[in-house]
Amino acid sequence: MWDRMWIDARLATMAAKTGVPYGAIEDAAIAVEQGRIAWLGPMADLPAAPDACAREVRDAGGRWITPGLIDCHTHIVYGGDRAREFEMRLEGATYEEIARAGGGIRATVTATRAADDATLAATAARRLADLMAEGVTTVEIKSGYGLETGTEARMLRVARGLGERLPIDVLTTFLGAHALPPEYDGRPDAYIELVCEEMLPALAAEGLVDAVDAFCETIGFTPDQTERVFEAARARGLPVKLHAEQLSDRGGAALAARYGALSADHLEFVGAEGVAAMARAGTAAVLLPGAFYVLRETQTPPVDLFRRHGVPIAVATDSNPGSSPVTSLLLVLNMACTLFRLTPEEALAGVTRNAATALRLADRIGTLEVGKAADLVLWDVDRPAELAYRIGANPCAGVVKAGRPVTNDRTSAPPR
Repeated sequence: MWDRMWIDARLATMAAKTGVPYGAIEDAAIAVEQGRIAWLGPMADLPAAPDACAREVRDAGGRWITPGLIDCHTHIVYGGDRAREFEMRLEGATYEEIARAGGGIRATVTATRAADDATLAATAARRLADLMAEGVTTVEIKSGYGLETGTEARMLRVARGLGERLPIDVLTTFLGAHALPPEYDGRPDAYIELVCEEMLPALAAEGLVDAVDAFCETIGFTPDQTERVFEAARARGLPVKLHAEQLSDRGGAALAARYGALSADHLEFVGAEGVAAMARAGTAAVLLPGAFYVLRETQTPPVDLFRRHGVPIAVATDSNPGSSPVTSLLLVLNMACTLFRLTPEEALAGVTRNAATALRLADRIGTLEVGKAADLVLWDVDRPAELAYRIGANPCAGVVKAGRPVTNDRTSAPPR
C-alpha cells in the first residue's frame, strides 16, 4: 500500500510535451510513498479502491494540485533595509547614482556585517515564511552582502540552517563577486583575487556552496573579472550562474554559456548572440520582474527570442532589500505576465519545471511525475491561470513536502 493518496483532485502536472495545457489531468488521484510520487492519473485508472491502495486517503475536494513552487533566485539573508533609497529613486536618483554614492549593495553590506547570526536568521525566516505560505517548497539563497570571508560564511550558514529547521529545501549560492567593498575601493582586481583565492576555497571546504554567482555589470565586475571567478568555481567542480545584462549588454550571457552556467539572470539587455549561446549550452533564463518593476525599467527581456531558441524561461522573486523587496512569488507570476508578456502557463512553468532546470534539479522536482519528490501544493482556484491572474490573493489551501502535509491553517477550507 502507498503511504498517502489524494483523490478527487485536478492535477497541473506541468510535465513537458503532454499536448495538454498545464499537463492537466482532471478527476485525478495522486499517491506518495517514502517522500516520492508513486502513482498519479485519472481516478478511473486506480488499480483498486482508494482505501485498498493507500494507508491514508485525503479528499482534495476538486482542488487543483501543482508541483511545489520553486524560487530560484533570492537574497533573503541580510541586515537592515533600504527604504530611504526607495524614496531617493522616487525623487529622481538612479540605481547607479545611489550605488556610486555608497548606497545600494554597500549599504546592506554595512548592515549585514553589523548584524548577529540570530538577527539574520530571524529576519530571513520571516521572509521565507511569506514564500512558504504561497506554496514555495524549494528556494535558492545567495550570499553577497558580506564581501569578506567571515560574513559571507555566516550568511551561508544561516541559509543552510533555515533549510534544516523548516520544511523547505534551501540551495546556497556564493555571490562574493556582488559588489566592491569599500576597503577595496580602486582595487577591483585585488578583491577578485580575494574572492577566488581565499573566500571561495574556505566556503567550499566548509560545504556551504552549491553554486557560484557574480554580478557582471558596469556597476559590478567586468567580463574578465567574472571569468576569473568562473575559473575558480570550475576548479572546485562547482556550477556557475550569472547576474547578466540587467543594465547593459556586456556579453555576460555568452560568457555564462561558455562555462555551461545553470542560468543567466535578469537579461533585459541580452542580444540575439547571447540568447543563441544560452540555447546551445542549455542555460536557463531567469526573469526577475520584481526588480524591473521597482527600478521602473523600460527595456524588457527578449522573451520572443527565448521562445524561438527554446531557452527555458524561469521566474523568481529576486527578493532583496534594494531593487526587489518582494516576498510573494504569486505576485511575481502576475508581473511576469503583465510586464514581460508571458502566458500564465509559461509563468507557472517558470516557477516549477523551468525553475528546477535553473537549479539543476529537474530530475527531482518541478513536475508531478512518478519517482519525483512529492512536493505538492493544493489550490482553491477554478483554473491554474488564476495563480497569475489574481493580485494580492493567496489561494494556497495546503502544502505537502516530501509526501507529508505541512501545517497550514487553510487546509480545511471548503472547496470552491
